Amino acid sequence: MIQNDFIISFYLDERRKKANGLFPVKLNVYNSLTKKNKYYPTKFEFSAKDYQSVWKTTKTRSEFTEVRLEMMAVESSANEVAKTITPFSFEQFKRKLYRKVGDGTNVFYYYDLLIRKNNELNSIGTATMYELSKKSLLNYLLFTGKKSVEYLMFNEINVLWLERYEHYMVYHLKRSRTTLSMYLRCLRAVFNYAIGEKEISVELYPFGRKKYVVPTGRNVKKALNADELKILFEAETNTIEQSKARDFWFFSYVCNGMNIKDIAALKWKHFETDKLVIPRTKTIRTSNHALPIIAYLNVFSLSIIDKYGNKNRENENYIFPILNNEMNEIEKYYKVKNFTRFINQNFKKFAHNVGVKKDISTYWARHSFATQSIRKGAHMEFVSEALNHNNLKTTKGYFAGFEDETKREFSKKIMEF
Repeated sequence: MIQNDFIISFYLDERRKKANGLFPVKLNVYNSLTKKNKYYPTKFEFSAKDYQSVWKTTKTRSEFTEVRLEMMAVESSANEVAKTITPFSFEQFKRKLYRKVGDGTNVFYYYDLLIRKNNELNSIGTATMYELSKKSLLNYLLFTGKKSVEYLMFNEINVLWLERYEHYMVYHLKRSRTTLSMYLRCLRAVFNYAIGEKEISVELYPFGRKKYVVPTGRNVKKALNADELKILFEAETNTIEQSKARDFWFFSYVCNGMNIKDIAALKWKHFETDKLVIPRTKTIRTSNHALPIIAYLNVFSLSIIDKYGNKNRENENYIFPILNNEMNEIEKYYKVKNFTRFINQNFKKFAHNVGVKKDISTYWARHSFATQSIRKGAHMEFVSEALNHNNLKTTKGYFAGFEDETKREFSKKIMEF
């Protein structure tokens, strides 16, 4: 029977007899667009003779009537599944065919799907964020007194539900709006995925104008001023750990605010005498035309490479011994995470010891680079290119504004015609 661009039929696989002497029956699915077919297992198995009596005849004997009806139901169900997939995809068909009843409208099913997908793509950080978002929703359901948290149906989530979840996160758990925003962006992506799979109607979508708007985190300026940078760069550290943390924080700062994940991923093939040329790990999969980071090296950054760099400078060796080529992606993810935590803990402690009482992290290096560059006269376009941003709006979010003294001097000169 042809439906759209696929044909589904049963096939007795006589290539290998099972231990009980019977052959397995499989679904033969043919894609008429790609001219390819695939086989999918079923619970049915017959001898060649019985298969003829059950399925290949127009007059089924009474003892085979029940099993024939079961096979007809399986075939009908497979066709109904295939009809929902346009254009037809073997991958989607397999996933939908074998899942449990109700999975297609279960929010958590799609969370698990996206977690698995991102792990397969080695997007470990993104997968982790989906896991945290899912866990938060599970805890919220328990908080509301829901006895079973195996299922959360899409039609349960509306504007009021989201507002109550927001209240639970912000006022009950005292979580930041930034955390709330990250979790809800995951939930929004889950809705979009299910709509794209044609599992739920777009009318169920609760996000957007005149519906629920995902809150944005408070834009806290994370840039240090020139005096603070000077103090941190010149002050004496108390421990070897603080010294190492400061070295890598300032290495990030002078290398265009390069994040620690990108620093850890640096290999000697990216080193070119006076500069580093490397694609940003964050944009490798999300942009087909992302320009690489080009960070020109100065005396300080070269000294950090000499001090901490691997002595074996073969192209595929990492510059810094944070990662190694034997690690898998999950191991690399946690190595970078732990190294970032090491820098944050030790650099923050050092900063407090020398009087810079701010909640400094590695992320501040990127904001500080952007802010100092603009304050020293660099054009916003230059900074945007250095940060590898796709638009100026993103870059402006990194700029902490001009200092009062600059504004005061400008005010004095504004009438100098």
